[in-house]
Amino acid sequence: MDIGRLLLTIGIVLVVAGLLWPWLSKLGLGRLPGDIHIQREGFQFYFPLTTSILVSLVLTVILWLIFRR
Repeated sequence: MDIGRLLLTIGIVLVVAGLLWPWLSKLGLGRLPGDIHIQREGFQFYFPLTTSILVSLVLTVILWLIFRR
């Protein structure tokens, strides 16, 4: 596999995700059930577990479609 093609694809995916983020956040990404959010006095912890899994699955399918032979 050509590393240049992989890096270019990752870059394009990141740019597209960045441009679409305002619309994606309206869909509830980052606030899905399973995302961990702990808030206490003087402390806030947020880990988007479910969102990360969903994004990973979508990117896996996209990259699989691009690189399949």
